[in-house]
Amino acid sequence: MTANVLIVAPAWVGDMVMAHSLVRWLVECSGSRVELLAPPATASLGARMPGVARTHVLDVAHGELGFAKRRAWGRSHKDTFDQAVVLPNSFKSALAPWFARIPRRTGWRGEWRVGLLNDLRVLDRETYPRMVDRFVALAANARAPEPRLTADADNAYALVERLRLDTAGGVTVLCPGAEFGPAKRWPARHFAQVATHVAKAGSAVWLMGSAADGVAAAEIAQHTLAPVVDLCGRTSLTEAVDLLSLADSVVCNDSGLMHVASALDRRVVAVFGSTSPDFTPPLSDQASVVRQTLPCSPCFQRECPLGHLQCLEELAPQRVVEVL
Repeated sequence: MTANVLIVAPAWVGDMVMAHSLVRWLVECSGSRVELLAPPATASLGARMPGVARTHVLDVAHGELGFAKRRAWGRSHKDTFDQAVVLPNSFKSALAPWFARIPRRTGWRGEWRVGLLNDLRVLDRETYPRMVDRFVALAANARAPEPRLTADADNAYALVERLRLDTAGGVTVLCPGAEFGPAKRWPARHFAQVATHVAKAGSAVWLMGSAADGVAAAEIAQHTLAPVVDLCGRTSLTEAVDLLSLADSVVCNDSGLMHVASALDRRVVAVFGSTSPDFTPPLSDQASVVRQTLPCSPCFQRECPLGHLQCLEELAPQRVVEVL
């Protein structure tokens, strides 16, 4: 009999993409039917994930407990699922499966989840060093398959027409943002040097990210010795997926769009600063990582605790150009 599995999905874009590795294992290896329960920030990605039968949007803001909403969702989905796999480690993320009376509720031991989860696991960080391994380990002791996203080709070319984008000479996408904090963001002037190089070689240059990345995008455009197209804040998440599928190369920080581009099997050059590719690498053979080896890195801080940001400031644009 096919098991109906609910995955309680993460609120960060990169983590949501990595959750597809778990979806793939459940569908391809165990024959399960998989649905997602996700917040608005990441729910739309479910439409681009092969194997996801349905995505439920849990309308709670980031950081909001949303007790009543989680209870209402759970009670309206009683006796629907055989198992819930709860990927976030928070107390609140385990509420909806408990209210839904899902018989088996699986997750890592986190904040006050005893009772809410009845299949509680204790994480061995050495056995599962990568986040994607930790996701898949909640279902099986197996190697994590790479996450994959499927773009909507018709929508991609409709966006090219609507936004008047040029793809004739190839496309290089630069993603200067990273929601975690400044210690993940390569300086805009370094991105600008890469943009100048690829533009001189004939490639179109698109800047992609959220509206919050607009300041960095404007600085890149100002210092690039060729025209660039600033798309930051002009696309939805699924539209960003579709446009990224057209890229020949993507240069990015350790960010959600890094994971999206990798899951689309694009050629990715990922710049790492305060974080580590040992924990959240781009999951594709097409991806390369560029980083500085410093005694203070990785520190996993949002802002440089030493105030110098050498891990990113001193990472020369020429290193990225050479990889490209």
